[in-house]
Amino acid sequence: MCLRTAALAATSVTFAGAAALAAGRYAADAALRPARPGTSPGRAQLPAGFGGPPLTVHTVGDGHVSLTRSLTAQLPGVYGLVGRDCHAVVGPVLDGEPAKAPADTVVRRLERVDRGELKPGSRVWLTPQIYADDAGGPADASDGTGGTGGAGGAGGAGTGGETGTGDDGLPLRTAVQVPGDLGPLPGWFVPGTRDTWVVTLHGLGATPAQALPLLPFYAGLGLPVLGLAYRGDAGAPPPPDGVRHLGGTEWRDVEAAVRYAVESGARQVVLHGWSSGASMALSAAERLSSRRTGADAGTEARTDGDTDAHTGARADDGDGTHDGTPDGTPDPAAVGRIAGLVLDSPVLDWWAAVRALAAARHTPRALLPLAVRAAQGRAHVQEPERMRQLVDPAALDVPVLVLHGPDDTVASWQRSRELAEAGGVSVDLHVVPSAPHAAMWNADPEAYEDRVRRFLTPLM
Repeated sequence: MCLRTAALAATSVTFAGAAALAAGRYAADAALRPARPGTSPGRAQLPAGFGGPPLTVHTVGDGHVSLTRSLTAQLPGVYGLVGRDCHAVVGPVLDGEPAKAPADTVVRRLERVDRGELKPGSRVWLTPQIYADDAGGPADASDGTGGTGGAGGAGGAGTGGETGTGDDGLPLRTAVQVPGDLGPLPGWFVPGTRDTWVVTLHGLGATPAQALPLLPFYAGLGLPVLGLAYRGDAGAPPPPDGVRHLGGTEWRDVEAAVRYAVESGARQVVLHGWSSGASMALSAAERLSSRRTGADAGTEARTDGDTDAHTGARADDGDGTHDGTPDGTPDPAAVGRIAGLVLDSPVLDWWAAVRALAAARHTPRALLPLAVRAAQGRAHVQEPERMRQLVDPAALDVPVLVLHGPDDTVASWQRSRELAEAGGVSVDLHVVPSAPHAAMWNADPEAYEDRVRRFLTPLM
């Protein structure tokens, strides 16, 4: 009996250990594995923080839709609804809901249906991406309007490329290829009249379409916008080991985008990132700081970039790649060119983020530390503390706007507050209540854009 009990105990421990390891790897993959669009909608295809139970569509009327009542369905603001072969956009909860609406439903304004059909019984998820990835997409880079790099791809800062509005109501976008150290990075470009560019960086589980709602806003300011797909995204080179590295390698793709902008005529660049994209922006700003690399490097970067701005000679090695610097140091062409950062829900504490993602996958609390260790191992993080403090605030030498709120369940709100306090006057925190992860614009588009406008005005 004792031997049988011991054997059963050993088997249970082995099984629990294997299950814990699998749960840890599964949660780590949620943070590190690149999302791949194109499969049927589900939790894995949704941005982080939006993978809860689906909502059921109860009724669809003229300008309104009723959904299963839940905290998610009642979120204030504008959101996308995504289901199988369906994408729609809903506005705020309607005041004075129809008297016949059941108590277990929420009635929201229906703005539009972009794809498919929204009908009773449909199972949908809320998403901050209010534009489908393929809606009104950019022109093919191979059709002569795009190009593969340098000034020819973007047409210069505000002088080339098409203007006007596409079928989706957004400014027309031209497909471009940004030469990176792993290969060409696909992106889209919207021209503007200024020589300050905006480079957008999407977040966990999202795609470059995350930036699309802000294109009319940036067009109104005359700012050219480069939307970047980075390593692991659809059409971009995969990470060599199949996982992302918490900004440890991805900052090179941001560097490539900055270099591309400079060689296409930009004087300086503002990085606008969401979630993990905001973390990438911080990592790039720290590494490409003139203070860190030396004033001489920054001076050399400006001279070299201005010389080659309209040739694109340095941008491409002939195969869509750019080797950068062989010793891993920042490329002088990109040093000192970042003028500011706009950070939406930045992931500043990967330890907390991985735990949150694991908990959202119903990983038992006792097993959450395994998820963190799995993420640390898969991302090859040599210094565990790097997961807790992504960037040294003292290393930032550009103004930073953080847009974040206490209702984010993925990225640590406390870390954003600490960054604002430690960064002094150079870091401004705009608090957004009732907003999930990376959905600060969705919660209140007008207030969001007003705050970003006031931040950017001195930089333009």
